[in-house]
Amino acid sequence: MRTSIATVCLSGTLAEKLRAAADAGFDGVEIFEQDLVVSPHSPEQIRQRAADLGLTLDLFQPFRDFEGVDPELFQANLHRLEAKFALMNRLGIETILLCSNVATATIDDDELFAQQLSTAGELAQRYGVKIAYEALAWGRFVNDFEHAQRIVDAADHPAVGTCLDTFHILSRGWDTAGVAEIAAEKIFFVQLADAPKLSMDILSWSRHHRVFPGEGDFDLVRFMGFLAEAGYTGPVSLEIFNDSFRQAEVGRTAVDGLRSLRWLEDQTFRARQAAGVKDPAGTLALQPLPEVADPSMVDFVEISTGRLGETTKLLHQLGFSLGGYHRTKEQYQVWTQGQVRIIIGDQGPTGAPAAITALGFQTENPAAAESRAHVLQARPVSRETGSDEVLLRGVYAPDGTEIFFGETPDNKVHPAWLQEFGHGAAEAPEPALIDGLDHINLAQPWQYYDETVLFYTSLMALEATAHEEFPSPIGLIRNQVMRSANSAVQLLLSVAPEDAEQGRFLAAAYPEHLALATTDIVAVAQRARQRGLKFLPVPENYYEDLTARFQLDPEFLAILREHELLYDRDAHGEFLHFYTGTLGTMFLEVVERRGGFAGWGETNAPVRLAAQYRSERDRARGIPN
Repeated sequence: MRTSIATVCLSGTLAEKLRAAADAGFDGVEIFEQDLVVSPHSPEQIRQRAADLGLTLDLFQPFRDFEGVDPELFQANLHRLEAKFALMNRLGIETILLCSNVATATIDDDELFAQQLSTAGELAQRYGVKIAYEALAWGRFVNDFEHAQRIVDAADHPAVGTCLDTFHILSRGWDTAGVAEIAAEKIFFVQLADAPKLSMDILSWSRHHRVFPGEGDFDLVRFMGFLAEAGYTGPVSLEIFNDSFRQAEVGRTAVDGLRSLRWLEDQTFRARQAAGVKDPAGTLALQPLPEVADPSMVDFVEISTGRLGETTKLLHQLGFSLGGYHRTKEQYQVWTQGQVRIIIGDQGPTGAPAAITALGFQTENPAAAESRAHVLQARPVSRETGSDEVLLRGVYAPDGTEIFFGETPDNKVHPAWLQEFGHGAAEAPEPALIDGLDHINLAQPWQYYDETVLFYTSLMALEATAHEEFPSPIGLIRNQVMRSANSAVQLLLSVAPEDAEQGRFLAAAYPEHLALATTDIVAVAQRARQRGLKFLPVPENYYEDLTARFQLDPEFLAILREHELLYDRDAHGEFLHFYTGTLGTMFLEVVERRGGFAGWGETNAPVRLAAQYRSERDRARGIPN
């Protein structure tokens, strides 16, 4: 599939945008007019620069407010359009985007629209270029792609075709099935944008909240299927207006954009294949990504810390046992309990807070996972590996977390790398009350949030399910649930609001955490308390509220109070959990699911956030906790 990106998607100068698009692997770019106007380089220099980088210049855009006007203004518009055609010849661009009129149209007449487009087509033909007419979702008289296509058909000129833009189509709720009915030779260009479903005016939605495919709520796979049915052969381009993209580092945004197109290409190919299409690649030349199996489990979590004693003490209090030190990298040690393996990276007595630095996932074919990650432009992790050590294949997530793919062990119990820590199959010194990882919560910088969702969706085939928002002392927190089809891996991606005044509290007031699973949370809590664990305090007001919401047995409520346990219930089951204090930018949670409860205790998150905020506030003020 031929890929392209509009320069408006990227930050920086036009030269920087071209370099970033080429480095990411795009085939071509759309030149946004403003980027050219403010550039110190001539059109000829831009043309040569693109050629040197191996980029095609696919579209010049936008040309606004052309049709539906009186004869005098129409002549002025033709003069303006001819100047752009001459400029396109200098750039070597063959197609211009002409948007449906928003501001100056005064005559609502399809026949007039077609006549004026045909006249423009005659002018374009003299310059050897083409016009792609696009229905803007807020167009004054034309805001529907099928309406625009009828006008193009009525114009009946070889230099006049249509541009399909998914935002303008899907933001209005138009059915994309009509795309398949458009003659392929009349589809001159295709622009893709995804977006979250928002209740706001379409223009503001478009200008500030578009995202790359896979990062929003639009059904772009269905659109792409109809586009393939139509027989389209041209480039598929990204046109994204997004405030955070305009501020982000240009290289990573370009990589994120290409990753989104490769993911969409793969999903479209597989959807057509599943539908029984004989040639799922079609005229778009779709290529699937290397197929990866669902991860079978979380292999390990790595925590880096400059407070080793504090960190290992907490693990001991929760029942973990030291499994050994790495035989060549002595700064690493492993702690185990049940199927949970936590690697501690000792930074020495630096006082650096504990933080989640790496996640390992078991999969049937790590090499295929690595190959898929390579195609998706994920940056590889380079770690020194001895000749007698297990090769861990890893890439960086957008937030810097290292993600590793390991083999599922034959015995389904101990991965081969554990032997490097001197860990054998000997029984643990005490029964494992914690038997697995329920979920992992990773806090994301706001500007990387959408990118991270796409990263886990595309690389690991995790599904982004429903998200929720809840209040905290620093504002609304957003949670996005990511889970594998087999539910063996469950991630929660959270983003806290950007707030300069509260910035120093963000890391501690919304830290990351590991949720450890047990079938006997009271026993875990009792053992932890005996070993001196400091629980996160739960206010009495919370338990009074529980009494009002649920008709709990008084003895059971007393147990919750005694062990500072939180509680939730739905139609399928119950959820009990408790939190530890924070270790810098992370903490641990222990959860017990009873019955079919499928939530995350999100109704209790404000209690935890408020307690963590108070703790950090007091620490900042020098008040002992």
